[in-house]
Amino acid sequence: MPDDALRAACFASLDVLSAAHGEDIPYRGGLDQGFPFRGRRVPFLSPQKGIFRAAAQEGGAALSINTSFESPYDDEETQDGFFYAYRAGAIDQPDNRALLAAYAEAAPLVYFVATRPGHYRALYPVHVIADDRRARRVLVSPGRRTGPPDEPEVAPIEDGVERRYAVREVRTRLHQARFRGRVLVAYRSRCTICRLHETRLLDAAHIVADLEGRGQPVVPNGLSLCSIHHRAFDQDLVGVSPDYVVHVSSRLLDDDDGPMLELLKGFHRRPIELPARRGWQPDRERLAARFERFRAAV
Repeated sequence: MPDDALRAACFASLDVLSAAHGEDIPYRGGLDQGFPFRGRRVPFLSPQKGIFRAAAQEGGAALSINTSFESPYDDEETQDGFFYAYRAGAIDQPDNRALLAAYAEAAPLVYFVATRPGHYRALYPVHVIADDRRARRVLVSPGRRTGPPDEPEVAPIEDGVERRYAVREVRTRLHQARFRGRVLVAYRSRCTICRLHETRLLDAAHIVADLEGRGQPVVPNGLSLCSIHHRAFDQDLVGVSPDYVVHVSSRLLDDDDGPMLELLKGFHRRPIELPARRGWQPDRERLAARFERFRAAV
């Protein structure tokens, strides 16, 4: 198939970038560098448009598609994959032809999903497995890579049960990544308790768990926490009251086990740092429900 070697080089370079940056790859200083192929640098994507075919390609099928951070992609899912809309305008324009060629040729793509401004989660390989001309959209589904790492074979997942399991896994990861991205933006990429400003060490903690009622992945149900405070919050060793004050478990306050514990204890009864936008601030009712759990565990 045309461009098999180019796509393999693209996937291998994304493996390297993911190892260097984690699952959320920055555009600047990461994806904007492109990938090497036969003596030239080939772009991964175009931030200005969703459907991308590189000039270095010989075939007509797109190399990648992307979804912006503001896109309501959550509403475009099925158990078999993700709907992806044609570009506006004529169906036979170049971008749409590249998207439909990927369907006709079963060509593997990269699906870049922006998890926060300037950062993308790269899903690869994915395949276009259905086309709905009337709705002007295609259905994109995860594929698989098999064989040795240096020469993997890429193919769609044909088994329906296996494909739906793969989609469910990807959907969960994307939802968590998008939730984290929104929460970190709201808290200016700082831990709300200790103010740590290192994105790689920050998580988005649910106030009410996502499996419970009112546990939706929305910013008012989230707290930006560093890894240590997130673990302590999940284990009810640290709580946040509805008046936005940190409380440390009496089990920790009564213990004396070195400087790290003293660091946790030092935030007892101190206020958290709130998002500037009122609509992003933690929901007091959710905090009250969660704080009752913390108090019961003390």
